[in-house]
Amino acid sequence: MEKYSGFNLLKHALTGHRRWPRSWRSPEPKPRYDVVIIGGGGHGLATAYYLAKEQGITNVAVLEKGWLGGGNTGRNTAVSRSNYFYPESTRFFEHSLKRFETMGRDLNYNIMFSQVGLLNLAFSRHELEIFRRWATAIQVQGVDCQVMSRDEIAAAVPLLNMSPHARYRVYGGFMQRRGGISRHDAVAWAYARAADNLGVDIIQNCEVTGLEVGDGRIRGVKTSRGAIRTDKVGMAVAGHSTAVAAMAGIKLPIVSQCLQAMVSEPVKPCFDHVVMSPMVHCYVSQSDRGELVIGGGADTHPSYGQRGNLPTTEAVLNAVVEMYPTFSRLKLMRQWGGIVDIAPDSSPIVSKTPVTGFYISTGWGTGGYKAIPAGGETLAHTIAHDRPHPLVEPFSLDRFAQGRLVDEGAAAGVAH
Repeated sequence: MEKYSGFNLLKHALTGHRRWPRSWRSPEPKPRYDVVIIGGGGHGLATAYYLAKEQGITNVAVLEKGWLGGGNTGRNTAVSRSNYFYPESTRFFEHSLKRFETMGRDLNYNIMFSQVGLLNLAFSRHELEIFRRWATAIQVQGVDCQVMSRDEIAAAVPLLNMSPHARYRVYGGFMQRRGGISRHDAVAWAYARAADNLGVDIIQNCEVTGLEVGDGRIRGVKTSRGAIRTDKVGMAVAGHSTAVAAMAGIKLPIVSQCLQAMVSEPVKPCFDHVVMSPMVHCYVSQSDRGELVIGGGADTHPSYGQRGNLPTTEAVLNAVVEMYPTFSRLKLMRQWGGIVDIAPDSSPIVSKTPVTGFYISTGWGTGGYKAIPAGGETLAHTIAHDRPHPLVEPFSLDRFAQGRLVDEGAAAGVAH
């Protein structure tokens, strides 16, 4: 690979980047692969990378119907955390957070990971009691977590409306200081380049139109660029999981809904943490470019839309200006939506399926981004060994038939 010296950077800039080396190849599909991954977002690319890096399987294709990272990976608020209630969830997301902490070195790519800390706000005495229970569960599992008083929160977030007469009066909260934000595009690009360097074929503009199944097992994949033979298929397509799984004759317990986010015009640094408020479904952080990144809860109605609806946008922005009055003077620069895949217990599904050779990663809901490293690693292990990775044994598809739910929505009081 060409060295990026100062001279080379200047040379490529002056030539309009026409000779700039590609970060990954754009190969034509081969007639056969050992493993085909459907979905060229963070989870799909991470799965391909770990298949090659840790499992020694390099004859792998990643099929993306659009452009790399153009789905949910590029349509989120890029938050990483591991402050879940149940041990099954905490173990998984703590492993993923640790992967984020070393990803820049591991993949030799600056993902702009900033551990600014994630603060959850309680707006009632009852919610604060739930937070104390939640925080204790996290601490018992050896994960960093700190309960904070009103005064401590006021000092940490000076722009927050701490008036005793505020519509959303703050009673306290808790902080995970290792939580943070990163650049979502960089995470996708890092895994793409690393997987390509190991021999993985990344094929964009290649839509999967069908799955070939015979005698209860995967035989191949039908695509807009021809048929591909394979014995193993991994699916990581977020909100489109039900549609792809149906091609194999599998009905998933997944509901797809739109989740919106938006950013303000850029301003000087003024917001030091990711601040979440589960009761009003509003969370805010500030990017390295100065934009205030704002997110909320999922839209009420099931949908494959990626624009969201005005009532949800109004509800989120109403909460923002109530909590941070100064922000009412900012202009909203852009808004977008992603299609989230929500399981009945608000926990993921990383699993084998009744169709031999067909493996799924879905049900991430509004927390898929933070799961990219561990999600890819565990799905790769499951595909390679045809048995679940220990971290995702509790998240198998058959838990719904057996009643072994990991109900994070009920435990933490919020779906994400």
